[in-house]
Amino acid sequence: MSRPNAQSMKPATAAKKLDVYLPATPAEFQENTITRAELAALQADPPQWLKDLRKNGPHPKNLVAAKLGISIAGLTRGGVEKALTTEQIDALLEEKPDWLVIERESYQNVLREQRRIKSLHADQDREA
Repeated sequence: MSRPNAQSMKPATAAKKLDVYLPATPAEFQENTITRAELAALQADPPQWLKDLRKNGPHPKNLVAAKLGISIAGLTRGGVEKALTTEQIDALLEEKPDWLVIERESYQNVLREQRRIKSLHADQDREA
């Protein structure tokens, strides 16, 4: 049994590291393993297709959620089940549907609570 090359990765892993939506990448990217050197080259000097994907999308769910200021679970609760383009994200931000307003508020409350707990733990560590 031979071990897979530790210096290469599946296209899905490379797409995640590049913050792009795999189905929107070129077929050549989707069908071949990517070496760490190739990934580094893509990050250092992105080809036009990568620049376009990063600018216009479609974007993976983690980026869509971040751009909307909500969690990935909030996307699902809002009925967003597919990747969105930058234009679609901007339209949602402009329209401000009720579900988005609620999810943004909820997400901010969660972040505030996380900061409060982190601060509390830091205070306890200083006292110990």
